[in-house]
Amino acid sequence: MEMEFDTIAAISTFPGEAGIGIVRISGDEALEIISKIFRPFRKKDIKSVKSHTIHYGHIVDPETGEVYDEVLVTVMRKPNTYTREDVVEINCHGGIVVSSKILELVLKHGARLAEPGEFTKRAFLNGRIDLSQAEAVIDIITSKTMLANRYAQKQLAGVLGQKMKDLKNKIMELLSHLLALIDFPEEDVEELEREEIKRRAKDILNDIEYLIASSESGRIIREGLKTAIIGKPNVGKSSLLNALLKQNRAIVTDIPGTTRDVIEEYMNIKGIPIKLIDTAGIRHTDELVEKIGVEKSKEVLAEADLILFVLDASRDLTKEDYEIFDILSGKNIIFVLNKVDLPKKIDEEELKKLVGNGIIVEVSTVERTGLDKLESEIYNLVFKGKVSATEEEIITNARHREVLINAKKHMESVIEAIEKGYSEDLITIDVNGALNEIGKITGETATEDVINQIFERFCVGK
Repeated sequence: MEMEFDTIAAISTFPGEAGIGIVRISGDEALEIISKIFRPFRKKDIKSVKSHTIHYGHIVDPETGEVYDEVLVTVMRKPNTYTREDVVEINCHGGIVVSSKILELVLKHGARLAEPGEFTKRAFLNGRIDLSQAEAVIDIITSKTMLANRYAQKQLAGVLGQKMKDLKNKIMELLSHLLALIDFPEEDVEELEREEIKRRAKDILNDIEYLIASSESGRIIREGLKTAIIGKPNVGKSSLLNALLKQNRAIVTDIPGTTRDVIEEYMNIKGIPIKLIDTAGIRHTDELVEKIGVEKSKEVLAEADLILFVLDASRDLTKEDYEIFDILSGKNIIFVLNKVDLPKKIDEEELKKLVGNGIIVEVSTVERTGLDKLESEIYNLVFKGKVSATEEEIITNARHREVLINAKKHMESVIEAIEKGYSEDLITIDVNGALNEIGKITGETATEDVINQIFERFCVGK
């Protein structure tokens, strides 16, 4: 990408009432600009001070002499800075007025307003971080739980980048092996060499498939598990929502059809953000408003990652229950047998036939029993035994998943070409294709359009 070396500035803190506000400047003119508008308490040349030092004084308009604010100025010299450029941060009092006025003064004296994510973009373009680390910055900012934050922090520390580097080295070794066969063919060992190439290709494919398998759990860790609470009216769906949230979020009555609209709330289960969606009871109705609610429930059901199908243990299964069973095909379901504090009337043998190997959890929202078991089952279902919440490398980014799927296709083509006896020249095409895909994650082969799209998601000032 074409790199720019002008000096940029922006407010890096939230533009509202707060204890402090920070105006950040980055570029070759950062020290020159601050020297024009900063008056240190102890007279000194701010352009000559040591790197990574903080200085007390005032921001002053040099033309009018107006004092804008009492501040602390941090000076950080390249290359040991966030952008690998000279960086100055003005720590002023919080609030929209003060920080905005200081930013205007900075722009007036030589800087331009930074674009969204431009400070992090410069860190990437100047080689301080790779593209996966840059993406981790936005994930840290938007993380909903400590677990999501932990994986984002690992990615920022370069764990994913190192994994991609290791994978890239394996692919390059495979490519070197193929090129050696092309340049120095030895017919008596070619079959053995092809078997070795096939073994290496399968090893690379296994690594890629493991990362892809982790991506569904990673997506949920990052974005949350869409969990729809469904069932016929009056089985305790809203009561279950309130019990899991430990607050009275939904109205609960004995009148069927009380919930008319979808209610959404987030909760945290062992670090996984769970988006709980309470829905209107699914049943046939002629009442217009309730009918709309039922249709919305069916839409939510289609988009949900997990269904909590609530059944009333104190009543027999009804036609409405069976109708809901019929529309749940192919979904991840936990069957929640509610109201177990009352005498059981449900036919448990019939229920087990319907559920098969499905998960049944007995709860009482009144006595708040069984909720810990339900939360554990939700957590276990997220990871499905394929990956562990303690694994170092989990793919949490949809772009990374798409790239890995493309790399997988290339490696599958490599193995197929070897098995069909294709020439080494043809095999190298797909090996190079896989190498190019892996480079898109770290940014080495990512297009300018992709890079720009990533940084457009950032806020101004980061």
